[in-house]
Amino acid sequence: MDDSKKKQQPVGMQHRITLNERETVSVDGVTNVESFDDQEVILETSAGVLLIHGKELHIKHLNLDDGNLEIEGFIHGLEYSDEGPGKKAKGLLGRLLK
Repeated sequence: MDDSKKKQQPVGMQHRITLNERETVSVDGVTNVESFDDQEVILETSAGVLLIHGKELHIKHLNLDDGNLEIEGFIHGLEYSDEGPGKKAKGLLGRLLK
C-alpha cells in the first residue's frame, strides 16, 4: 500500500471485510452505523460509506470503540457509495434520485 492511501485512514482504524459463505460479514474500521434494517445496512468506515444489501440481516455484534461489526443473514452484495471517508450517506430519497 502506498503512503497516500495510509494517510487517508485514521491511525488504528484499518478497514477490512470478511465474508463467510454469504451468511455472515465482519467489518473492521467502522466509525458509525448510519442506518440498518433487515435488507440494508449503511456504515461509515475509515475507507468510505459501505452499503450491505441482503435478506433477514441483523447485527450480531457492534463495538464502535474498536470499530468492529458483525452481521448475520443472507448477503446479496457489498457496495461503496460515491462519498469518500468522513461524508454522510445520502438518505433513501437522495439515493433514488441520483
